[in-house]
Amino acid sequence: MLSVYNDTPRIFQALCAGASGYVSKQTEFAKIKEALQSIYNGGAFMSPDIARKVTDYFNPIHGSKLQDPLTAREEQVLNAIEEGLPNKVIAERLSISIETVKTHVKKSLLSGKNSSKKVG
Repeated sequence: MLSVYNDTPRIFQALCAGASGYVSKQTEFAKIKEALQSIYNGGAFMSPDIARKVTDYFNPIHGSKLQDPLTAREEQVLNAIEEGLPNKVIAERLSISIETVKTHVKKSLLSGKNSSKKVG
C-alpha cells in the first residue's frame, strides 16, 4: 500500500486486510521502486518510519529503551568484549563477579540499549 497516512490504526488495518507492505508517500522514489520490486518478487516492504511503528506496537518496552544510554559499567564491559576478552578476565579487570559481567551483557544487549559502538 502506498499511502499519505502513517497513523498506526490505518497501517494495521491495511496489513490485516492483506497488504504486502506499507510505504509512505513521503518516501523517495527509489525506495518506492524498491518496494514494488520486492513485493513483485514475493517479499514485503515497509518504509523505515512505518516499520518502527509496527515494531514499537509489538514491543513498546523495547522501543522506549532504545533511547536509554549505556551505563558507564555497561560501556566498560562492552569495550572489554570488543577487545575479545572472556568473561572471567573482564570480571577480574573490573573487580566484579562473572555473574555481574553476564548481567551487564544481558541488560545492555538484550534490553535494546544503544551504544555508539557496534557490538558483534
